[in-house]
Amino acid sequence: MQKSTHSTYKIVVNGRVQGVGFRPFVYHIATQLSLRGTVSNNENGVVVYINADIDTASQFLEILKTKKPTVSEITETSITAVVHKAYKDFRIVLSENQHQIKIPLTPDFAVCNQCKSEISDPENRRFNYAFTTCVHCGPRYAVTQKYPFERHYTSVSKFEMCRECREEYETPTNRRFHSQTNSCPTCGIILKFVDAKGKEIIENQWEIIKEVAAVIRQGKIVALKNTNGYLLCCDAANSEAIIRLREKKQRPSKPFAVLYPNMAAIEKEFQVSPAEKEALQSTVAPIVILENSEHISIASNAIAPRIHQTGVMLPSSALLQLVVNELQYPIVSTSGNLHGSPIISTAENAQKVLGKVTDYIVHHNLDIEFPQDDSVLRFVGDIPIVLRRSRGMAPSFLQFSLKNDETVLSMGSHLKSTFTWVPNGHIYTSQYFGNLDSYEVSQRYENTIKRYFELFSAEPKSILVDAHPQYRSTILGNEISEVFKAQIVSIQHHKAHFASVLGEHGLFNSGEKILGVVWDGTGLGDDQEIWGGEFFVYQYQTMDRFMHFEYFDWIARDKMAKEPRLSLLSLLDEADRKHIRNKFSATEWKVYNKMLASNTLKTSSVGRLFDAVASVLDLADHNSYEAEAGLLLENCASQYLEDDYLDFLEGETMLSSKAVVKNILEAKSTGVSKPHLSASFIYTLAKSILRVCMQTDLKIVACSGGVFQNSILVRMLSKMLEEHEIVLKINRKLSTNDENISFGQVMYHQHCKN
Repeated sequence: MQKSTHSTYKIVVNGRVQGVGFRPFVYHIATQLSLRGTVSNNENGVVVYINADIDTASQFLEILKTKKPTVSEITETSITAVVHKAYKDFRIVLSENQHQIKIPLTPDFAVCNQCKSEISDPENRRFNYAFTTCVHCGPRYAVTQKYPFERHYTSVSKFEMCRECREEYETPTNRRFHSQTNSCPTCGIILKFVDAKGKEIIENQWEIIKEVAAVIRQGKIVALKNTNGYLLCCDAANSEAIIRLREKKQRPSKPFAVLYPNMAAIEKEFQVSPAEKEALQSTVAPIVILENSEHISIASNAIAPRIHQTGVMLPSSALLQLVVNELQYPIVSTSGNLHGSPIISTAENAQKVLGKVTDYIVHHNLDIEFPQDDSVLRFVGDIPIVLRRSRGMAPSFLQFSLKNDETVLSMGSHLKSTFTWVPNGHIYTSQYFGNLDSYEVSQRYENTIKRYFELFSAEPKSILVDAHPQYRSTILGNEISEVFKAQIVSIQHHKAHFASVLGEHGLFNSGEKILGVVWDGTGLGDDQEIWGGEFFVYQYQTMDRFMHFEYFDWIARDKMAKEPRLSLLSLLDEADRKHIRNKFSATEWKVYNKMLASNTLKTSSVGRLFDAVASVLDLADHNSYEAEAGLLLENCASQYLEDDYLDFLEGETMLSSKAVVKNILEAKSTGVSKPHLSASFIYTLAKSILRVCMQTDLKIVACSGGVFQNSILVRMLSKMLEEHEIVLKINRKLSTNDENISFGQVMYHQHCKN
């Protein structure tokens, strides 16, 4: 292939090309083609120098693009002639980070099939080694201290490779050639198995896994330090163990995830679509929400009370694979924390906090730099709906058009918090943190922002915050702006939601008017009311509020989001309130009716409308976790298998939440079943969007907000719009909930005038 060595060409490959075995891949291709030169990481990606002519260099680059490693992503390439240098061979060169980085922060990758085979093979030197990785799998972001992704810039660096690991690392034909997380039982990470008080039980590394499986069989709870943080585990078929875990974790009814040993075990118990199967077996290894079948073996009522679905996952690490291999049945696998706190990642904190929850704890001595929860997905047909974007998905930069290279930090929302960092023309959206009311969550959120400033060697020039002045994210944004003398820009919550979809789908430059539908629980509006049932129109950098669900009373501040009965009370006329008198004590009845009589704060929230309908159907009067009422209502609706839906807004001239509730109450009194009413309510919402499209003749609809995590709503709406040749756009790379606010703030700031 090589015709000449009289020229030297520099090839730059940008994208997710660090920590994914890309340099060893380049080395293999170059040596196969007898090319001479070097390959290294730099702040932009991977840089290759070769002695070749332009035709050879171009062909070489084309091979790199077409045969790249599966887990890599190439976003940009270039070839330029440079000052000639004659190379004697082809080598991988270690790199130093001398400039601001402009590459993705490589996410963690689930354990690959080859590594799974090795840890199960008694003849392999990595048999039963819980931290087996290679160039194709293992932690990346979780262990990153600095970039580029080299071993000496990670927390794995304290484990000096033994002779055999070093030989693998330096042998071009080996799968672990330049694998930065390479280790083995001789030189690697050590497990420690202790009881709840911290007393060590077993030292033998091989025996620890067997003992973990043994105590789980006995009904015990085990806290297990995975490569992204601690998990709480118990037998998924043992109701007593699960209930005990709920009590100790202070999580009375929110569903737990279940870890299965392999895909075959999942397919025995669930109907799995091709899209769901692909996601489960991907390098993300997310939790995927599946419909329960009659063949299910787990204690489903204890795992997900009153829900006919289960969050299912496959092992993301060799450690988890070994545990379920030993058990050969599913286990509960939920974040190692107390309710409302972030996932725990240090042994000291785990012993202090989780020691009160578990019977045993498995520690290890690898430091986790960026703890993360597991990512969560569900599917509507082939459409993925991200419920939580975290391990394996975050924080790769998102490739979207930016108008300038301004250094921007956007602070996101208060619930489902994330931040987005634009240090260099690329967009990095963090993992999910949680509710910033929690001191621990707020601290992790703030500390991670500081780590990003250090990692990228950049300071914010503009800071984008939510319009709500009392959000912790807004308050912290103002504090950071004072430190760096940065400009503060306030962006309305629902406009950021809409902008997130426009940004994801590249719609800002569309000349066509686009309808934005943003439905969620709460967000401060431009008129100082609580928005949440919004319709916007976007065209030519202008976003206007077009219409909204009719306002109703917002009472009792944050209690309204926690008690669906309050939304119902607010939506009923005084004459109809007698139907729900039994939901309140005498004192409560008096106090809340007095509040309604003098209230001035209004809301258009569709999230609260979901709560009210759940309450009128006696599905939920109190939420023990966020959006519980909506989830129960969706679950009830899924039991209705006909298609003769009622339209509770038919004949109405307004999008009236009060009319919806009144009509449901009347239909309920005539004996219409709860599943029929639930499904009809969701149908009514989908139909309301179609009506607005038909009235305005708009052909593109962009939907965002937590309400659009409802799979039945998305399915009904997709079908309706498709029948009328209307295009539906919805968040797919990001969650539709408040996790997308920080990204949407950046998009709005970059592309909108008003």
